Amino acid sequence: MIDYITNRIDSISDLFGVLVGWMMICLVINVAVVVLLRYLFSMGFIWMQELYIWFHATAFLLGAGYTLLHNGHVRIDVIYRNLSERSRAIINCLGTLGLALPVLHLIYTKSLPMITRSWSVWEGSVEAGGLPGVYLFKTLIAVFAVAFALQFISLFLKNLKIIISK
Repeated sequence: MIDYITNRIDSISDLFGVLVGWMMICLVINVAVVVLLRYLFSMGFIWMQELYIWFHATAFLLGAGYTLLHNGHVRIDVIYRNLSERSRAIINCLGTLGLALPVLHLIYTKSLPMITRSWSVWEGSVEAGGLPGVYLFKTLIAVFAVAFALQFISLFLKNLKIIISK
């Protein structure tokens, strides 16, 4: 049962990772076009400039769980790397329950009023010619909190399995 749950969560994070990978290609193309338009043709579009900011932020928000799944987050391994697998699993479980999940819960609950307000007015860019749908962009904060929390739950379950089995 634990394996089934963790596999489902991991597949969601992998899907987000693939989406972010394609988004990075779009980001590079977008930035290249913005630069070419600006410096070769002396023209620019606010929506294109906002778009690469959105791509960049979305990559961080949606890619966090994928990065956690593939152990890509920065950590200081001075003590951790010398511990046994069981001790590392205990630290991971305590960190998940004591730090990660409470912080993600706080991010989620504190972002909901802002997101709700944004949706209620169909918030768009404050810039003339900017992107509409800022409410969608702000919704990514809640999506991030849920997706990242799910990946931490997967990490917790995997480490709990290690603790129980040893």
